[in-house]
Amino acid sequence: MAVTLSESAANRVRTFLENRGKGIGLRLGIKTSGCSGLAYVLEFVDVLNEDDEVFEQDGVKVIVDRKSLVYLDGTQLDFVKEGLNEGFKFSNPNVKDECGCGESFNV
Repeated sequence: MAVTLSESAANRVRTFLENRGKGIGLRLGIKTSGCSGLAYVLEFVDVLNEDDEVFEQDGVKVIVDRKSLVYLDGTQLDFVKEGLNEGFKFSNPNVKDECGCGESFNV
């Protein structure tokens, strides 16, 4: 089981953590939300939980709780700029369907 970061995502997370001045990594998780059922959650991590799995790439740690990992296994997190917009993009091989606005998904 694994979650990976593109080089641009790793650079962006590293910059966020440096600007924040603390934190051991970025948590990637899921929550129940939206019209398709699940949505991604990103937050900084200062302390690990017992059920956390840690994936490290390019010196950046991505932390995923075991419950979310079932839905996120194989996901690559990328950071993209498209015109004036920029943000994280999720490539999740487990997704079966997404809502029209792209904010939620189901597996």
